[in-house]
Amino acid sequence: MRLITVAGPPSCGKTSVVAKACGVLQGNGQACAVVKFDCLQSRDGDLYRAAGVPVSVAFSGGLCPDHFFATNLEEAFAWGVESGAQVGLIETAGLCNRCSPHIRGALAVCVIDNLMGIDAPEKIGPMLRMADIVIVTKGDLVSQAEREVYRYRIRQMNKRAVIRHVNGLTGQGCAELAAIMAKAPDIDSVTDMRLRFSMPAAVCSYCLSETRIGGRYQKGNVKKAKFAGGVHAE
Repeated sequence: MRLITVAGPPSCGKTSVVAKACGVLQGNGQACAVVKFDCLQSRDGDLYRAAGVPVSVAFSGGLCPDHFFATNLEEAFAWGVESGAQVGLIETAGLCNRCSPHIRGALAVCVIDNLMGIDAPEKIGPMLRMADIVIVTKGDLVSQAEREVYRYRIRQMNKRAVIRHVNGLTGQGCAELAAIMAKAPDIDSVTDMRLRFSMPAAVCSYCLSETRIGGRYQKGNVKKAKFAGGVHAE
């Protein structure tokens, strides 16, 4: 399965962009599945289901959503494979802007929007600086000059990423994003793969700079989710 991680601040348009890109992929005959990691509540599952995309939503509760992501990635990947997906997307929030949900060897996407402020790119950590693709939304609400300056600020923080402007409401630009996603690396298993950057400190093995994926590397405050269609708060 082609695995893609999608991260970005809240309400920047991640779900709208991913849902429309999945629509393009599925229209081209590539089955998709999405796992959405969130904190307390989410209606994003309804948006994916309305778009005809299989989705499983899991809530981290009191835990950091990206620590929750890392401790459940094996199971999320297995659910995507069992769903028959050719392209599996993991959407997770980077609430503190310090989180690092991207994986070495898997396509990494960061979504931000033009309304976050001109200095926002330098305030966002590894989820922007280590992304392969940076998607900028809400560009229709600012001037061309503001878009160019914002793009320049992004390029200062990430010199190698592909930067694309996408409209999550109309879908403009999503076809090009889908074409890039269709070329993501094919992955057999996420076990023993590594995060691109260590996560913020808390009380689990990943807080102690563990980067390997797999149950045998997980200690401390680990929370497991059960993946199936629907929403899971266990």
